[in-house]
Amino acid sequence: MEWTDEGIVLGVRRHGEGNAIVELLTRHRGRHLGMVRGGASRRQAPLIQPGNTVSATWRARLDEHMGNYALEPAVVRTDILMRAPHAAFGFTHMAQLLHLLPERDPHEGLFETLGAILDAFEAPATAGMLLARFELAVLSELGFRLELESCAATGRRDDLAYVSPRSGRAVSREAGLPYADRLFVLPAFLVGYGESSDADVEAALTMTGHFLLTRALEPRGLGFSEARAAFLSSWRRRSA
Repeated sequence: MEWTDEGIVLGVRRHGEGNAIVELLTRHRGRHLGMVRGGASRRQAPLIQPGNTVSATWRARLDEHMGNYALEPAVVRTDILMRAPHAAFGFTHMAQLLHLLPERDPHEGLFETLGAILDAFEAPATAGMLLARFELAVLSELGFRLELESCAATGRRDDLAYVSPRSGRAVSREAGLPYADRLFVLPAFLVGYGESSDADVEAALTMTGHFLLTRALEPRGLGFSEARAAFLSSWRRRSA
């Protein structure tokens, strides 16, 4: 068995004396493990740092085997993640969310989204917005897509201001105002228009965090890792 694909390095662990087991999010084959011979060497280690995009050739005798990777660099992002703590914490959180998806299950949209986010993640002004959008994308891939295109009460598609914490559906300002204290604020940037403030980003991450916890994590007996809280703390300091 052999295939070649693009992949973003999600994680690395040492294997034996000088090898490494590398987990990639590949474009066409989802999360996929493989062993890199000599991956712990000084020459190979910089290539397989989390966040880098690589060209990967995977070989194994049988498809169900872990197999071996031969990797070539495509986009190296090590400096970005080292310079910006919020980016390093955010990437760790995103990589952990991807473990909610079945291994070797293709999610090309998430591959594209993650790569685009990493290329713009250093700037704190946009990092929070990008993380909220990634969390929305993960919810959608898990089958918990939020319906933010029209009002659940009236069907109107303009002036959407809230989201129901029970249904995950948008609510217009007029319909939601009497119940505003029980609804999430819907920041305009999540539906494709308007400027965003730090308060908008906080509101977005509060909302996506609620749905990730209640629909994806808690039913599995899980919670958020420390990386998400560390991202928020670092992002708030950088924004200030």
